[in-house]
Amino acid sequence: MSEKNPSVHYINYLELDKILNAQHPISGDGKEAAHDEMFFIIIHQTYELWFKQIIHEIESIMDLFKEEKINEDTIGVIVSRIERVNKILKVLVQQIDVLETMTSADFLDFRHHLSPASGFQSHQFRKLELMLGLKIKDRHQLGGCPYHNEFEGAKKKEILSLEDSDSLFKLVEKWLERIPFLKMEGFDFVDKYETVVNEMMNKECLSIKESPLLSEQDKALRIRMIEENRIYFERVFDERVHQKAFDNAETSLSYKATLSALLINLYREQPILHLPSKFLKNLVELDHQIATWRFRHVQMVEKTLGQKIGTGGSSGQGYLKKTVDQHKLFTDIANISTLMISRSYAPELPKKVREQLGFNFTDKWK
Repeated sequence: MSEKNPSVHYINYLELDKILNAQHPISGDGKEAAHDEMFFIIIHQTYELWFKQIIHEIESIMDLFKEEKINEDTIGVIVSRIERVNKILKVLVQQIDVLETMTSADFLDFRHHLSPASGFQSHQFRKLELMLGLKIKDRHQLGGCPYHNEFEGAKKKEILSLEDSDSLFKLVEKWLERIPFLKMEGFDFVDKYETVVNEMMNKECLSIKESPLLSEQDKALRIRMIEENRIYFERVFDERVHQKAFDNAETSLSYKATLSALLINLYREQPILHLPSKFLKNLVELDHQIATWRFRHVQMVEKTLGQKIGTGGSSGQGYLKKTVDQHKLFTDIANISTLMISRSYAPELPKKVREQLGFNFTDKWK
């Protein structure tokens, strides 16, 4: 017979004494401190708590992707956890509304005490970026110095270890590469897709040329735009074209992973592709939520500090602006939308393939 668990008290379980006594303004003692410094500390501690939860969710997702077999049940768990991450990120964006109740004058009452401390020194946020896939080669550097110079000891060791390990981006890429739907008996996806895309684009060009409502100049412009879009499709039609774009850092996702992501999106209504499609959509949403958080941070800095340099020595809003787009990670998955075609043009799936894309594929989903 197991021993009874001792009673747990709310305060002790949450260790509230530690949390509620972890705010120590440095602008003064007690009521002598700048009024808004307490607010500033609490909101950033709140951010760090949320970062901890996001890391907890992302670590669990990465562990699931490292498993040999990834079936529909696993993808269902992954989707629920990444959706939670996105809900938390929305809260982080909304918290900026609260932070903006602090005026420039309020912040300047204690800002001079903070240097050289900076949000750039958030170990958890740097860890999260690395886990998602933002490695040093892709990062906008602060003052030309490696970002990991901000850390020492175990924290620096962990950051450098994450630099050398597979990220969520890489694990997702490997998962996409081994999804077995690109070449099934009686269905060569790339060949069928190239045929219908060329048919679609040729029809669009013919329609433009024959239009009585467009001037010759407008016709030439529209046809040129269609031909420019053909560049993106060529990367799908020909692996060598995709590899050249990859070598030139125009894309980061492998050829096979790109094809799988396209197939998943194009046939997302097929039962076994529902959850993979939902997951890819949530990856793009995650990227957008983080970019939104960065952008709102830029706006807040503009309102509060103008062109002042950051307390950590960065160019302030100038540095932050460059991270909004440059630090996105799942752009290649978002850009699958460029390759989407209407349902009327989508290659028809043979009956046997439709059956395979039903809920009969679990044992081979690895």
